Amino acid sequence: MSSRPATLGQLCESGWVSRTVKEELRRNALQSIKEGRELFPDVLGFEDTVIPQVENALLAGHDIVFLGERGQAKTRLIRRLVDLLDEWMPVIAGSEINDDPYAPISRYAKDLIAAHGEDTRIDWVHRADRFGEKLATPDTSVADLIGEVDPIKVAEGRYLSDELTLHYGLVPRTNRGIFAMNELPDLAERIQVGLLNVLEERDVQVRGYKVRLPLDVLLVASANPEDYTNRGRLITPLKDRFGAQIRTHYPPTTDIEMAIVAQEATPFVAEGISVRVPKFMDEIIATITHLARASGNINQRSGVSVRLSVSNHETLVANAARRALGHGEDEVVPRVSDLDALVSSTAGKVEIETLEEGRDGQIIDQLLRGAVLTVFKSRVSGETFRGIVETFDSGLVVDAGEDVPSTTFVRTVSQVEDLRGPVQALTEGDESPAMVASAVEFLLEGLHLSKRLNKDAAGTKASYRSRA
Repeated sequence: MSSRPATLGQLCESGWVSRTVKEELRRNALQSIKEGRELFPDVLGFEDTVIPQVENALLAGHDIVFLGERGQAKTRLIRRLVDLLDEWMPVIAGSEINDDPYAPISRYAKDLIAAHGEDTRIDWVHRADRFGEKLATPDTSVADLIGEVDPIKVAEGRYLSDELTLHYGLVPRTNRGIFAMNELPDLAERIQVGLLNVLEERDVQVRGYKVRLPLDVLLVASANPEDYTNRGRLITPLKDRFGAQIRTHYPPTTDIEMAIVAQEATPFVAEGISVRVPKFMDEIIATITHLARASGNINQRSGVSVRLSVSNHETLVANAARRALGHGEDEVVPRVSDLDALVSSTAGKVEIETLEEGRDGQIIDQLLRGAVLTVFKSRVSGETFRGIVETFDSGLVVDAGEDVPSTTFVRTVSQVEDLRGPVQALTEGDESPAMVASAVEFLLEGLHLSKRLNKDAAGTKASYRSRA
């Protein structure tokens, strides 16, 4: 920073060029596209749908509304726009609204330049500080967004007509930056009116003052479709002023859902413990969410967030760790029996629609069993069933559940030779006791759900036996 211009005169000599925030975003977005760099590298599943629309909006210089259900990365997309700003931006030192040294808009900055000329001091603002965000709540006021008279400044001896008595709101303080309004339809309609000038005339007005602040702001908002039409409403003049309305969506495939979980889930770290999650268990977690999004028993208007997959993954690993430590094992590998723990993390993430009392647990259980069966059918060939089922027909009974240590399942594989091939395929050659136990439980539960084995369950204990 010591090498950067410190005064207005030095800034002019450096050749720095002033650009509007939308010109800045356009230039940097074009450069990223030209170089083949991803604009949103940590936002997965939008590469061919949402992101091209965002790029178009930025290149066109449009203010944007992101419309989508909860958990569709709307806020993340908005916050990542900051990365497209220049890393550093010069402002008049002491300015509350990031005054452009070449075109100041506040009375403070104008007076400072008039008094000091080329010796006016310059500060540099990092792009992270050029982002403002507000969650629309019922108590949000025009003063919060635009500004209000500061009684303390009046008490200090200034006249009410003095522009310096103003306390600027969030929008002016984000001048030459990006301002985000989350859940915009929840903002009272009379407050939405206060944003009209920001979007069209690019200025703000505070109470009865003859003050015009020609702000330079990219305004971005998010909205839930349900709120957009029912609980809240976006007034027509404000909706008309946004240049782009971009519809987000949930991950279209379980593979993308799994990649998001791997990126977002908090790693389970504990001294002396190794945690591994088999791919088929990751698939089950992702499939639970996808089945919930297609279920008639789940309120689809409020959506089923990706956070469901993340939360379920973390709960699954936590329960597996608790079970493994109870057996004195230091290797944590989730099993099908650990899925029962997901009732709590699932119930808090979905809105179940049922008229019957106590049906919530049954609906979640159906999702869990449906996910196991779906992954089982996609991963295990039907040709492998016959030998395993015949072994059970001869009288074999296998116990499973939280109270069964991993080594017990290793002995089961040695007893049922036909289990060895499917287990090796599921564990991808990893024959540690915990991985073998997870694969065996998955196979047994899949055979039960596909009506090839019977299962006697009581609490966390289960026994698999022949249907004969």
